[in-house]
Amino acid sequence: MVVGADEAGKGPALGPLIAGAVRADPADLPAGLDDSKQLSAARREELAAGLRDCPEISVATAAVAPERIDAPETDMNGLGVAAQAEAVAAVARDGDDVVADAADTDESRFGRRLRDAVTERGSQVTVTAEHGADESYAVVSAASVVAKVERDRRMAEIDDEYDRAVGSGYPSDPTTRAFLAGYVEEHGELPACARTTWATCEDVLASAEQSGLSEF
Repeated sequence: MVVGADEAGKGPALGPLIAGAVRADPADLPAGLDDSKQLSAARREELAAGLRDCPEISVATAAVAPERIDAPETDMNGLGVAAQAEAVAAVARDGDDVVADAADTDESRFGRRLRDAVTERGSQVTVTAEHGADESYAVVSAASVVAKVERDRRMAEIDDEYDRAVGSGYPSDPTTRAFLAGYVEEHGELPACARTTWATCEDVLASAEQSGLSEF
């Protein structure tokens, strides 16, 4: 049995960061797994359902909300460790080998931090952390798929909450930028789903403020 760990939603200006963990015998994993970004939404949903429905496979996710991401005492590398550790600890057993997609420029450092964080949660594991692990290890691909599907589900909930499409949440998404601009114009502040410290959100606020000043 091996545990794979990965995350989705590190870069968006909206919504949570989601980590996924999958504990499985690699022989039990479904065919067709890949980095979640290389799969269609429908295929990700199909694979995630198959993983969750298999009694021999354990699946867990962990979420980091925007307000925690914005907290001055946090950083994305540390939050990546914390999220993956929470998900891994939910499925791991003592002695398990964990393979993680490294959410840090230093793979070894991320692996050590993840191992220590899982230990603090009560499980003794070994950790191998690599960049691009979701392309090299099927069990990490599985964790990537699980994380992405959960992230997409949370974004759909945000659509429903605001009764409009908010897009993917990524700064390059025109729908996301239009949502932010429209919300700030209407309410004078950023929505609760926004990561207020992200440059995209700061730019929207600055643009709205400048537009207001130009009216005088």
